[in-house]
Parts: sequence; structure tokens; C-alpha cells
Amino acid sequence: MPKFLLKRWYGMHMVLTLSFSLLLLGILTLHHWMYGAIGMVCLIGLVIYALQAEKGFQRDLRLYLGTVTHRVKKAGEGVIQQLPIGILLYNEEKAIEWVNPFMTHMSGDEMLIGKSLQEVFPGISGKLEQKRLEFTYNERVYEVLIRAEERLLYFTDITDFKELSARYHREKAALAIIHLDNLDEIGQVMDDQSRTLLSTSVAGVITEWSTKHGIYLRRITSDKFLALMERGTLDKLEETRFDILDVVREMTADNKIPITLSIGVGAAASSYIELGQMAQSSLDIALGRGGDQSAVKVGNKLTFYGGKSNAVEKRTRVRARVIAHALRDLIHEAEHVIVMGHKQPDLDSIGASLGVLKAVQVHKKAAYIVIDEGNSSVERLMKEIYANEELAESFVTPEQAIRLVTGRTLLVIVDTHRPSLVIEPRLLGETSRVVVIDHHRRSEEFIEPVLLYLEPYASSTSELVTELLQYQSERLSIDSLIATALLAGIVVDTKSFAFRTGSRTFEAASFLRRNGADTAAVQRLLKEDVSQYVKRARIIMNTETYRDNMAIATGNPSEEYTQVQVAQAAEQLLALSGIQASFVVAQRADGTVLISGRSLGDINVQSVMELLGGGGHLTGAATQIEGITIKEAVKRLKEAIDSVI
Repeated sequence: MPKFLLKRWYGMHMVLTLSFSLLLLGILTLHHWMYGAIGMVCLIGLVIYALQAEKGFQRDLRLYLGTVTHRVKKAGEGVIQQLPIGILLYNEEKAIEWVNPFMTHMSGDEMLIGKSLQEVFPGISGKLEQKRLEFTYNERVYEVLIRAEERLLYFTDITDFKELSARYHREKAALAIIHLDNLDEIGQVMDDQSRTLLSTSVAGVITEWSTKHGIYLRRITSDKFLALMERGTLDKLEETRFDILDVVREMTADNKIPITLSIGVGAAASSYIELGQMAQSSLDIALGRGGDQSAVKVGNKLTFYGGKSNAVEKRTRVRARVIAHALRDLIHEAEHVIVMGHKQPDLDSIGASLGVLKAVQVHKKAAYIVIDEGNSSVERLMKEIYANEELAESFVTPEQAIRLVTGRTLLVIVDTHRPSLVIEPRLLGETSRVVVIDHHRRSEEFIEPVLLYLEPYASSTSELVTELLQYQSERLSIDSLIATALLAGIVVDTKSFAFRTGSRTFEAASFLRRNGADTAAVQRLLKEDVSQYVKRARIIMNTETYRDNMAIATGNPSEEYTQVQVAQAAEQLLALSGIQASFVVAQRADGTVLISGRSLGDINVQSVMELLGGGGHLTGAATQIEGITIKEAVKRLKEAIDSVI
């Protein structure tokens, strides 16, 4: 009998009882010896009875425990036999030593013992160093818990859970906002009846598309639809790359201004409020990239589809006037203004910076332009600027700019909206008052400003800044050098008014010409050295044709190139017969590989560059890749082209 039970049997109560009995026996003996003898006999009898009862209890207890042990053992064997979990033991040679009936039923093989794991379960035999894994066997999904020390495997059938999880994923809500681009612009070139008929026919196509895919569609304004769908439907739309974009574009292609769609989609949100915010944010990004595309945000992942046409130039100056007045108010509130462009600034970046400088000076506020090491494309302009003492004083280094920042500093970012591309990213964290003026299509990486003027339809940032200047003062007088720099920025980005040029571009150029811009000086700023021309010619000599209508040129790995040289080579390749898009791959002085893409419009080079971490426009984009060779970059470029095409 266990000690704790013996203590229960022969405890203090037995000692006290025996002691009390002996005391009474002594009293009886003193009274009469006969009574004492009788008491002694009774006491001995009771002790003998107690000892016999204790032995009987021990015997009954052992019998009971034996019965319980047998029952537990039998139940345990039954559980292992009927357990809905597979158990497998293997030896050091990875041969199966024992399995429970579940494993036999799972594999359909009665003779598993003795076979190797590789033969029976090839999907897990080489992964025994893991603690847990999932694998598919006979069209069922199993989770395997691995106990390598005991050479023991536990198999759990999780097929039903996986199917339920997939169903939950498919049936989660996704929200989309569909926007009809250019509807206001169409109203200016069409009569009301034609506009209504066109809008109705487009709405009919969208309704038919939504019905086909099981999407709930509701028109909320004249140019917006709200669409509610399941996640499974969204996955199918992504497989078709939102073909409704192509249908609507082709349907209205014959119009003077075609109607296109911009779609913002949100999915995988924790609440319906967040879902709506994601859909609106996605639509804003799609519109910021020029429209005619779908931006799908699933959790934190953002994917783009479409974007096959150029943004239509806006016909109204209302937005420019509103932005100009808002900028004026921010300048008045600021202590001073710091203007910053992108790294390796070009003529458009410098020209736009000078234009903002002039806008600040009109309101009698101090302004500074952040500049880093320039490149050959702006060398002549910078010499002209440094020769002008007043303008030269306005240029500061990044370190000087950081020391100038106060709580009331206004930071204006021009010609980029990506934090990683600005000259000094630390300035973004030093002030909360940030204005962004840019003409590039919006990318996923984005500066969150208090005032945003992002117009992908514009030819250049210099064009946007020129428009803003016109609303800063009724009597505006612009320095000839500033006007010339702004015009040079427009000329460079439009390739002398040959690409991405609208009526607003010519209006801006006309305004600058009236205010002293020197066209001859622009040509001088654009001139290049013979050595640079020859260097670019060597790039073009090393050109291959890809997919019949694309040209890919590479620089000499032993030579160093600038972003401008690479871009100019790509532009020159477009002049070749039969070439619709061109790409140039070369290496910069710091070892970074530069890739520049240009297109005539039929091929979206922006989508190609975005797959490589860059961005830009439909007809002009670029990227920079660190840590790879030119040969590896060309391979990745071709893979990106294949993916987009």
C-alpha cells in the first residue's frame, strides 16, 4: 500500500484511540484485576481485527487498481487504433518500423512496415529537419508534426480546414470605385444629346460586364460607379487584367476625346470603413498615374493593370488657379521656403526650382534651392546661374538646407514625388509643410504633402510651374535667365515639342517667350560636347532587336555613363525604322546600372520599369539597379518586357 494511504490507515486517530483504551484499561485494572484482564483480551481482539481489515483493504485495493490499469491500457490501445491522427515510427535508415491504422487507411497500403519513407512519402523524406510541414497526398492535405529525436511523425488531415479557408478567402468582400475619365472634357466638344448617348452606352457595357462576373454595381454620380464583389471574383478579374479597360477604350476610340476607365479596388481589409478607404486611395493613385488603369490594393500590396493610353490634357485652368492660390497662402504663412528636386537634376528640375524661387520672391519671402553634384546636362545652365550673383546666393547644399529648417519652413518638391529620389530625404522628416509639384505618373512610393499638384498630362514640371507663376501676381516680371531655364525644361522633356505636347504646353512656352525667354540661349544650353556625342554613338552601335519592334542597347561595361546620356541614347533609338520602344542599359560611376526606356506610345515602358523598381510615363521611364552586372540587368529587362507584353 502507498505510504500516503498507510498514513491515512495508521494515523493520529489510531494512536489516540489506542492511548485512550490503555488509559481506561489501567483504570479498570486498579478497580479490579478481573475487569482489567477482560479489557486486555477485548483490546487485543480489536487490534487483531484491525490488522486483518487492513490486509483485506490492501488486497481489494490491489485488485481494483489492477482492473483500472487493464481498462486504461485497453482504452489507450483502442484510442491509438481509432485516433484520427496518423502515427509513424521510422528507424535511422528512414525505414518505417510501425504505423497505426490511420496510416494504413491514409496510404491504402497494408504493408507499410519495412518500406522507406522516400518510397511511400517522397514529399517529406527530405524535410525531416523541419518541425512542421504541409504536403498533399492522394488529393488530401496533411499537416505533419516531426519529432526527429524520437523518429516519430504525426499526420493530421487538414483538407477540410484548407477548403474552408479557401472558401473564406473567396467570399471576403472587395470594393471597387469605377471612374469615367474625361467625361467633363467630352462635354466641351460634344452636344448634350451625344454626350448622354455616349455615357449611356459606356454605362451599359460596364453593367453587362458586372452582371457577367456577378458584381453588384451602383451608379453614385454621373462619372462614378460603386462595385461590390467577392475576393474570388477579384482574382478572376486580375487574371483577365481587367479587360473592361480595353473594351471601353476601343469602344470610344473614334471620338475626339475617348472615354477611359480608372478603377480603384480595395480588398483584405479588417473593416468596411478601411475597405472603402483603400478603394478610394487606389482610385486616387490610378488617376494620379494618368487614368485608363486599375489599381488593386490587397492588404499592403498594390498592383496596376492597364495604363495603355496617355493622359488627356485638361481643358480648364481652374485647378491650376486653385493650386496657385493655395501655394500663395502657404508661402505667406512660411518663414522661408526651401525648394528641392531629384537627384542628378536635369533642366526640367532646375528650371522648375527657379520658377518656384521666383514665385516665392514675388511675395517677398526668402527662398533657397537645394543642389547636389550636377551632371553634364545642366553644367552650362549652372554656370549661367553662378554668374548671376543674386541667383547664386539662393543655391545651398543639403547640409546647409538642414541647418536652415525651422518649424515654419515650407518645403517644395519639384519633378518627383518619390522620397527615395529627392536630393536630401532627411528634409522630409524635418518639416511637416511639404508641397509636391510633379508631372510623372504616381508610383506606390509617395510623399504625403499638404498640397499636391500632380498632373501626368503635363509635358514637364516646368510647364506646371509656369502656369502657377501666372496666378502669383498681375504684374509679374521674370528674370530672363529664369524664363529661359523654364523654357529649356519644357523643350528637353518634350524633345523640342515633338512628344507629350498639348495646347497648354504651347501656351506656357508663349508666356515664357513674352517674358524674356531666349530661344537661342535654350539651344546653347542643350548643346553637347563631341566626346559625349561619340560616347552615345558607341552605345547605339551595340544594339539588338527584341520582339521585332524593340531595341535594346548596352553600354561598354568598362565605361561610365550618366542618366542623361542613357536617356538620350534611348530617345535616339526611337528614330530607327520599325522600332516602337527602346531601352538602354549602362553603368554609372558608382557601379549602379541605369536603364532608360522610351516608347512611341503603343508600348507602356512605365509598366516595364515599375517591375524593375522604377517608374515614369507611358512613353518615358527609367530605373536604377544596384549590385548587378549589365548582362544580368538585360536578362531582367527582357523578363519584365515579356511579363508586360
